[in-house]
Amino acid sequence: MSPVWSGWLPPESLAVLAAATWATASLFSAAASARMGAFAFTRWRMVFAAVLLWGMALATGSWRSLAEGGLGAGPGVAGEWAWGAVAWDAVGLLVLSGVIGIFVGDTALFACMNRLGPRRSGLLFATHSLFTVVLAALFLDESLKGWALPGGVLLVGGVMGAIAFGKRGGVAHQLESTQGQLAVGVALGVLSALGQSVGTLVLKPAMAAGLDPVAASAVRMTAGFACHALLWCAGLPMARVQSPLQWRDLAYTFASATLAMAVGMTLILKALQHGSAGLVGMLSSVSPVLLLPLLWWRTGQRPAWGAWVGAAMAVLGCALLLG
Repeated sequence: MSPVWSGWLPPESLAVLAAATWATASLFSAAASARMGAFAFTRWRMVFAAVLLWGMALATGSWRSLAEGGLGAGPGVAGEWAWGAVAWDAVGLLVLSGVIGIFVGDTALFACMNRLGPRRSGLLFATHSLFTVVLAALFLDESLKGWALPGGVLLVGGVMGAIAFGKRGGVAHQLESTQGQLAVGVALGVLSALGQSVGTLVLKPAMAAGLDPVAASAVRMTAGFACHALLWCAGLPMARVQSPLQWRDLAYTFASATLAMAVGMTLILKALQHGSAGLVGMLSSVSPVLLLPLLWWRTGQRPAWGAWVGAAMAVLGCALLLG
């Protein structure tokens, strides 16, 4: 494992930090995604993230873990790099995770955000924690024990309540408006949550085998971008930039890629190396709660009292899980 990652925080804390990066990145993402279109915005975001991640992987030498970390190797197994020695079993899981979690999940999330805004799309995306817990119990034999069970209930309930009751009655803002059919936006939000959940669970065996998080993120990002590039090369109208490209939008997209994908997703992969997939999924779902004060600052509209009650529940749930 790369020495860059030695001495890091516990996996649960890394998941919360990842949620914070996602919440902050959503402020940069909403306007740029609306102008560029979900497919074009996600494609450019993957380009920036892939360049950053491969640059870091090459600079630190962490790309060698792709040859050292086959699924039977275990963490910390080292070896000399040789062409043809790639751990294709682990790389295959990374590619599959990139297609499901990034190509499908991220694109659906921003398509949902373009229709419902950051708050309501965040509410739907937060359901990925429920999907992750259920799927981890079914396929990874994980379960919540002790204080983790009531902590998880409080966390998920608090996140849902904070977002559902986060808007003050009679107050409207562009970021809260509905574009198009509500049912389509809801379906896209659920699809993004399911994609995030399945993409995370697919990663667990590969990360437990000792792959470096930066190199793993780079492979996932490249796989997601390859799918988007195929759609763009095919000339599909939905894959085109929906309005003339502006430097401001590219700057916002770069900021979003750096925070959410290069930093946030790498933190999640690091957390998955030693942490429970279910707990990591639940703790990373606090992103919408962290987004509430940011939206207050951005829109000037104070969240309703129900949002603060939900946020308090989520904080208590986090404390029980981390404890």
